[in-house]
Amino acid sequence: MTLRTSTVDGVDAVILPPLRDLGDGFTVRRALPSAHRRMVGPFIFYDQMGPAAFRSGEGLDVRPHPHIGLATVTYLLDGEILHRDSVGSVQSIRPGEVNWMTAGRGIVHSERTGSEVRAAGGGLFGLQAWVALPAALEETAPAFDHYAADAIPVVEDAGMRLTLIAGSHDGLVSPVGTLSDMVYADIVLAPGARYRLTAEHVERAVYLVEGEVTAEGQDGGFAAGELIVFKPGAEIVLASARGARLMLIGGEPFPEKRHIYWNFVSSRADRIEQAKEDWRARRFADVPQEHEFIPLPDEPKPVRYP
Repeated sequence: MTLRTSTVDGVDAVILPPLRDLGDGFTVRRALPSAHRRMVGPFIFYDQMGPAAFRSGEGLDVRPHPHIGLATVTYLLDGEILHRDSVGSVQSIRPGEVNWMTAGRGIVHSERTGSEVRAAGGGLFGLQAWVALPAALEETAPAFDHYAADAIPVVEDAGMRLTLIAGSHDGLVSPVGTLSDMVYADIVLAPGARYRLTAEHVERAVYLVEGEVTAEGQDGGFAAGELIVFKPGAEIVLASARGARLMLIGGEPFPEKRHIYWNFVSSRADRIEQAKEDWRARRFADVPQEHEFIPLPDEPKPVRYP
């Protein structure tokens, strides 16, 4: 994870997440959390998955694993994933649809390529975010909600298309059931189009998925794979000469610090320890029809200084 400087007014940091190969040609870029920025609004984790191309018989196989204290948000640009969880949900997600899973006091889920898609082969490209829950709602009941693509609001203007995945922004309100102030949007710019980013939310960042953008009226631009974090109150016009796709995240920051370990998020360090012990002892509910699981990772070794 590296950080580069920017001469663009209103930009706080530009984070360059490294590309990680998870095997079989499947790669991820993890923009959050980073050493330079732990959260943006309630967003505490942000991954670009792929793009990947699977041959016939291959696919994604993320075995059952637990979460607490957060909501996972899955949004695909290409391909399909089959979600199963311990509250009994079985749901395929395709491009433009939204899977919102509230972990609350504890949920277990798997993410795999379904049998039909696996047999045919195909691509997979998408984004997965974790949204930390407000402290008062961290122990809420686990739940899962799926939203069809035609339920998600879209606005188009002069070559700009904004899809509001979750939260509120630019006069739109998404039907996705969030638990705190936030914005999560998919913005596509045609060649020559522009988008004015307002200061509607306290914290905001843009993850550039494809293409390049510049700051109108200023020197300096941004490239694919960068997370651009803006200063509170800053307004900026992003323009793209050749077209771009970017994801806008942000919202009201929480007053309390969030602890994160593996798949667990909490405002309380002792709650993280309890979750670790509960997973070791297999106290979490199982995912029906699943017999595998991901073990708790080894504790990192302490750094010893001379």
